[in-house]
Amino acid sequence: MKTASTLLIQKNKKIMKYIVIITVSVVLLLTACNNDKKEEVPKDNNKSTMGMMNPWETVEVSKSNPTVFLRLAGELKPDQQTALFPKVNSYVKNIRVDIGDHVSAGQVLVVLEAPEIQSQVATTKAKLEAQEAIYFATKATYDRTMKANETKGAIAKDALDQIKARKLSDESNLNAARSAYNEIKNINNYLVIKAPFSGTITDRNVDLGAYVSPMNKEPLLVIENNQKLRLNLSVPEANTTYIKLGDTIHFYVRSQPQQKHMARVSRKSGSLNQKLRSEKIEVDFLNKNNILKPHMIAETTISLKNNEPTFFVPKSAVVESGMGVYIIRIENGKTKNVPVSKGRVMPDQVEVFGEINLGDKILKMASEEVIEGTVVPIKK
Repeated sequence: MKTASTLLIQKNKKIMKYIVIITVSVVLLLTACNNDKKEEVPKDNNKSTMGMMNPWETVEVSKSNPTVFLRLAGELKPDQQTALFPKVNSYVKNIRVDIGDHVSAGQVLVVLEAPEIQSQVATTKAKLEAQEAIYFATKATYDRTMKANETKGAIAKDALDQIKARKLSDESNLNAARSAYNEIKNINNYLVIKAPFSGTITDRNVDLGAYVSPMNKEPLLVIENNQKLRLNLSVPEANTTYIKLGDTIHFYVRSQPQQKHMARVSRKSGSLNQKLRSEKIEVDFLNKNNILKPHMIAETTISLKNNEPTFFVPKSAVVESGMGVYIIRIENGKTKNVPVSKGRVMPDQVEVFGEINLGDKILKMASEEVIEGTVVPIKK
């Protein structure tokens, strides 16, 4: 019979055998993985090498006259909009309209009340009537005196001078009283607020009995004419020369992208905004059935067409850096930076202006890292 020590030794030998087998398997597996990776690396390098573009590739400058589409965002505004404020300190006596009501020009919207002004109107009217009576009495005396003076020596010269002076004085006082009455009467008319034009009430900020003043920050009412809307656009400086009065503009609003609209350029400001370096244009749109609302944002498409062909180059050929905007032309085998200004922009090309000639060769993949005067390698 085998002893216990003999059995233990045999068991340990079997365990060591298994450990050796597992170790050898792991080593073989790792070796196979390393070989696969080494084989894959050259393939990736070949692909990246194949995908690299020639940095010295050139293109010839040519002229064309494509139709370029400019896309701008604009805002729709009412053709007319007025905020109505009180002219004098007063109280709201009557409000005849509310938000959404359609009103006509001259229609009474709000009636205000100011007792002190009405008292002043009564006072100045009474003074005017009293001054009229004085003047008429003086004028009657003057007329009788002048008629009596037709008989020579009937009226003394001093008496004639006094009656003339009195008539002129009373007439001046009458004119002053009439002016004072008209002034306070005009102020009284401010208590009745009327619609300046036909439109829709879009805002109301007061109720009956409210105290209002010219110093109020919010208006009593806001009236807008929404039958015609103005589409305001800011056109970049480079594109202003291509847009003319009467040009067609297509647009849609963001809340209704499925509905397309068309209108024509109605006005151009003729000047550039100093901050935005853009020209403001307005497009009138007849808002039938109020399908659009003021202050909606519109996405517009404007076609830009020139009268003659111009130079277009790839976008990648234009360098914009701290040195300015330029393209890199090849002259006598060396690079030369040519300053240009950009015009119309297409998805893959851009219009440029500068000292460029037809057929010039320029770098297709220009970069500010290319130093001017660099020798261009010759293709073998």
